[in-house]
Amino acid sequence: MKELAGRLTALDPDAGAAVRVIAYFDRLAESRAGLEALVRGAAVLAGCPARLVDPERRVHVRVETDGTRRDTGTPPDPAWPAVRLGPDGTGMLWLERGGDGAGPAGSVSGPAGVAPGGGGDAEHGGPAVTVLDSRPAPAAAPGQVPVQPIPSVVDAVILERAAGAVRLVLDRTRGRAPAHDPALVETLLDATAPEPARLHAARRLGLDPTAPARALAPLNGRPRVIPDAPEAGSGNRLPPSASLQETEGTDRAPANVSADRPELPGPPLTAGRLGVGSAVPVLELPRSWAEARTALRFTAEGTPWDPGPRAVYADELGGVSLLADLVLPGSEPPPDVRALETAAASAPWLPVTLHAITYTSSLRAAAAEINVHHSTLQERLAHAEHLLGWPIRTPQGRLRLHLALTMRRLARP
Repeated sequence: MKELAGRLTALDPDAGAAVRVIAYFDRLAESRAGLEALVRGAAVLAGCPARLVDPERRVHVRVETDGTRRDTGTPPDPAWPAVRLGPDGTGMLWLERGGDGAGPAGSVSGPAGVAPGGGGDAEHGGPAVTVLDSRPAPAAAPGQVPVQPIPSVVDAVILERAAGAVRLVLDRTRGRAPAHDPALVETLLDATAPEPARLHAARRLGLDPTAPARALAPLNGRPRVIPDAPEAGSGNRLPPSASLQETEGTDRAPANVSADRPELPGPPLTAGRLGVGSAVPVLELPRSWAEARTALRFTAEGTPWDPGPRAVYADELGGVSLLADLVLPGSEPPPDVRALETAAASAPWLPVTLHAITYTSSLRAAAAEINVHHSTLQERLAHAEHLLGWPIRTPQGRLRLHLALTMRRLARP
């Protein structure tokens, strides 16, 4: 590697420097260096202070160019070259080069910017290292607005290699992987995975193996697992289905579901349909996952054409969940569903109106829900009964209507 770096340097100094950076961080990784050693290596190689901040794991490491750790509470400058530790996380690694409050970029000269404790002791200082890029960032011309500088080739390689090594150390030493780690979640939800593997995945995800948890099934997202917080209105308990029905089953613009949802570990849930499995012991999460996927089929888009709850809890479905086995996705819709579709095609207001009368306690409440006068609602219901062919203002008729609306969602492909 050293010979290759030398030959490349003769042809292209940046390419040669990049190879030396790769070799340097490879040696640190092989020796299982810690976070401070990695940040120190980045600082000394770049010739400017380096800073690692991961709020989720409460990590804050800043190292000067002479290898001395000197943390600071000043916020990072957005103009500094930086790399995010993960696509969804908040951890960042910066090189304090350029911008206000920049470190002494370019002040380290000569070939011997050696980290303390150098000479191969990676845990304390890392292998002997030479400053590879001490060039300051170009300053904005007078009258120009400073823009985000493009990192030099060497800075970019330093950031990428250091961040990769830092990620491995964080996952290995900080008790848990990111709560959204797809591979760990997949293991946890796989009923065929050995129990020790699932327990290991749970611990890495920060879950208490003795406490209940729930699986989440977003329509357009990866599976999620959250610890259960049974106390109402706190923790990770999502709004109950009923509250979403009341706010979204109208012909008004649908509410922003993401705004109704509390903060969860990992990346925020996207607005959209969501099935929530029942709270179970960690080793039973594959069952919760299956229930969450079933609950997802009972959700609606929350639009005038598809009114209803966008989040459904499996443990709130009760016996209604049996319908999921009778009406398969993409199957031929039952006759009552076909009648609904035909009627809705000729009366666009019909889905919202029918949903309102099945999910409210009275016709007056239904009229208020969809913001129409009571007499208007009566006229709509009379017209709907004519289109559907059965009464919908009797208890039996409303039950039949409720089942038809539910099967309409289940029959979707």
